[in-house]
Amino acid sequence: MEDMSIKDYLAQGGVLSSPANVPPRYRAELLKIMASFVDSELAGSAGFADVINTAPGIRERISAAKIVLEKAANAEKVLTLMGEFGADTARYANSHPWNARLERSADIGAARGEHDMRLAVFNYPLDGWGDAVVMNLLMGLAVGVQMQDLCRVSYQPLAEAFRAIAPIEARHAELAAHGLARLTEEGQGESLQASVAYWWPRVAASFGSVTSNKADSLLAMGLRHSTNADQRAQWEAKAEQALNALGLKRP
Repeated sequence: MEDMSIKDYLAQGGVLSSPANVPPRYRAELLKIMASFVDSELAGSAGFADVINTAPGIRERISAAKIVLEKAANAEKVLTLMGEFGADTARYANSHPWNARLERSADIGAARGEHDMRLAVFNYPLDGWGDAVVMNLLMGLAVGVQMQDLCRVSYQPLAEAFRAIAPIEARHAELAAHGLARLTEEGQGESLQASVAYWWPRVAASFGSVTSNKADSLLAMGLRHSTNADQRAQWEAKAEQALNALGLKRP
């Protein structure tokens, strides 16, 4: 296929299935999507691993350990596809500091770090068990919204990988909701509300700018199917509903 005919094909809802027929610009944007997901999952897994031993009970420790394991496994699924494009997957097997975090008071908006492609929210530290569960709920709901779009991405092998990953990530948000229910019943609502105030704007920033210049081209390539603004609005509605059910409020 000529590059222009592929563009027309994608604009009409077509899908690609092999690195061999992927045009250069499409390849670059596709790899950014995959790297952001992989790096965010590895950083999220590493960060949550650090709070396992602060869990209030054995059941919570098991749930936290499962989340750590499954996020790493989810990253591996997508990393395998990156390798098919010639990405240096070996760098993910070294001692990259996935648990590295900024100061709690930092505010970097949606900026990425210099050393990896994790979403900005994964550069902030967790502050104990309750704070970790609040972050896991809010970000888990955000991932759920993002997954609705990622499962339709026009690179078929990646869409299939995301469709396998989506229910696993949804379960992580469910575990967080159950965990928060227990903590609110124990009278920790005030500290949890403070965590909501901290994490809400940082998770919201993970949806990116509402005026993205690349939105139209990503939509035309089938790499996106909804705008940043639409996704953020969906997340806000779902997160507010989930918090209200727990006796918490959005900022």
